Amino acid sequence: MKKFSPMRMVCIAIAFCAATAIASPAQTFTSIASLGLANGDSPNGLVQGTNGDFYGTTTFGGPNVNDGGTVFEVSPAGEVTMLHAFFCSSASCAAGSLPNGGLLLAGNGNFYGSTSIGGAKSSSQGTVFEITPAGKLTTIYSFCAQFNCADGESPSGLVQATDGNFYGTTPVGGAYNFGTVFKLTPAGKLTTLYSFCPGGNGGNCADGRNPSGGLIRAANGNFYGTTNEGGANGFAGGTIFEITPAGKLTTLYSFCAQANCADGASPNGLIQATNGNFYGVTYAGGGWVATTAAVARSIK
Repeated sequence: MKKFSPMRMVCIAIAFCAATAIASPAQTFTSIASLGLANGDSPNGLVQGTNGDFYGTTTFGGPNVNDGGTVFEVSPAGEVTMLHAFFCSSASCAAGSLPNGGLLLAGNGNFYGSTSIGGAKSSSQGTVFEITPAGKLTTIYSFCAQFNCADGESPSGLVQATDGNFYGTTPVGGAYNFGTVFKLTPAGKLTTLYSFCPGGNGGNCADGRNPSGGLIRAANGNFYGTTNEGGANGFAGGTIFEITPAGKLTTLYSFCAQANCADGASPNGLIQATNGNFYGVTYAGGGWVATTAAVARSIK
């Protein structure tokens, strides 16, 4: 493990915001640390460990020539510790490379995450890994281990259920090459629960395609997620879906249901609020399309 003094490149910050009026002047923003290329670049979010420190991944950077990202720890006082540097050589990429999401703190006190490429076999396309707070990394599963990547590629968005297993999505791969929902045991046994777009390229992908943003586990014990494309309204919209631990998928909403996709398009991730409802964002669409058109007409 290597410790680094803060560098003025990528900022890690904590914002303390008063839960009062939106324009409250009492809000305070504090930068606690900065990352540089040597210990990671492009962080993917933070999770707090049982010791009070924060842990995260970076997609790029690290001390290796072929920088493949890092796992890091940062104390509330701002001390940054690089726990692991991913590295791929021409001969091996067994531990994976390019982490594509944050970390999950599991019930055993260790962290779990995913990489978008690499793995134990030359054909592997991403991994799920476990890493201890001390920095010992173990590859749990290497994707594209099955013919034509039927098990998926480039996993993301892990969540742990009460059964102790991990659930997540892959944006591509699967039986029809449009992404999957999977279950993975801590021992590394993977089960594909669902493969999107059964019609393949010839179908309309009414169930969605290319899941994005991972999964959340809701209060009812089922999982919820989004797809970047597909749905009942054509290729571009995307969906919100529910899936049971047994793999039964229900499409709850298809975007681009309104004119000019005023309801949004290409959703990316969800949260469940205390009122039981789900909230999220979309990459595209929204009311600005109609507003822009109205402004253009008024100018003419």
